[in-house]
Amino acid sequence: MNLIFTIIYLIWFLSETLLNRLLRSKSTDKQNADKNSLLIIWVTVVAAIILAVYISVKYYFPIYPDNIIRYVGLGIILLGIVLRIAAVLQLGKFFTVDVTIREDHKLKKDGLYKYLRHPSYFASLITFIGFGISINSWPGLVLIVVAVMMVFIFRIKIEEKILIGQFGAEYLEYKKSTKGIIPFVY
Repeated sequence: MNLIFTIIYLIWFLSETLLNRLLRSKSTDKQNADKNSLLIIWVTVVAAIILAVYISVKYYFPIYPDNIIRYVGLGIILLGIVLRIAAVLQLGKFFTVDVTIREDHKLKKDGLYKYLRHPSYFASLITFIGFGISINSWPGLVLIVVAVMMVFIFRIKIEEKILIGQFGAEYLEYKKSTKGIIPFVY
């Protein structure tokens, strides 16, 4: 692995670590809504990354036989990071890494949220797709995408139950007009 891979992986890791440290709920927010889903996400992600890397080293099933594909994966990771930061900034003070409802919480329905109810998860999923491509391994890519999608869907169910409880019919109507995490699909 050369320096560019190390730098981009480090940027990705630091961006997620900073979000995790800086954007947690406060004592004035609704508590105990997260149901440990943040911990489940982190454990799943770390395990999936380790296993995907192990598989990519142990077994040779490349996505593309040339190393250029690995650099394409890095570009996709960067795209995901940028989109995730955009989703976080657009949600502003209402974004937290753990599931909660903030004081004076408003339902965001414009910007990226006009098209997806969970653009931050979509962006994060893009980074994981990029990671799978950057290790140039079909089994690694499939493993990481399936693991991340499963844990994100688990988390989204928790979030949406809280959002329906807070916003009721307004959220249900919003849900009808937008996709959850994958544009035009789900």
